[in-house]
Amino acid sequence: MAAPVVELRDLWRTYVLGGHEVHALAGVELTIEEGAYVAIMGPSGSGKSTLLNVLGLLDRPTRGTYLLGGRDVSALDDDDVSAERGRRLGFVFQNYNLIPQLDVVENVEVPMVYAGVGDHEARERATALAERMGLGARLGHRPTELSGGQQQRVAIARALANDPLVLLADEPTGNLDTRTGQEILGLLDELHAHGKTLVVVTHDPGVAARADRIVRMRDGRVERIDVNRPAGATS
Repeated sequence: MAAPVVELRDLWRTYVLGGHEVHALAGVELTIEEGAYVAIMGPSGSGKSTLLNVLGLLDRPTRGTYLLGGRDVSALDDDDVSAERGRRLGFVFQNYNLIPQLDVVENVEVPMVYAGVGDHEARERATALAERMGLGARLGHRPTELSGGQQQRVAIARALANDPLVLLADEPTGNLDTRTGQEILGLLDELHAHGKTLVVVTHDPGVAARADRIVRMRDGRVERIDVNRPAGATS
């Protein structure tokens, strides 16, 4: 069995609203192995977005343990959290979150700049990643000159810039038409086939069906985990 890259143990995220405690996450237990493809689903308010934010080190748990690649990242200081996030996690957002003043290659370079990668190496790696995403003819274009699908391809290339331990995606096809969305999902399938660990938050059962497991959230808890049968499997 593959080694776990994510381990959550009795993880809570509590907010105080109007003098009342609201448990966005309530004792979540979850293990994600290297090379897994996990979809997170649940109704509005179920905790799925909070869970993704905690996994991505964009939010901190109130209590509990989060092991990322075997390291307890639950109580790191801000500098260490930023370093872990930049080095071990990649993000793909519904709204792409590209920097409009930068072209394709420059957007892909951004995580490497923060990681201290040299200019020449960053430029070569960013160019190769953009070309791998089918953007070879758009390297000098800015986001406003790209279609939604092309922008999401830039976002995926950027997320891969530092070869992250886990790739996190939040509704990655939410702003795309059906055909373009299928192309983006095909890219994610390809990354998974090459061993990348993927965690995708989605409301779309068709997107979730591509994952190995579906983590179903309700009221801040993992209600159940469904295991998808591989294509062609028989009973």
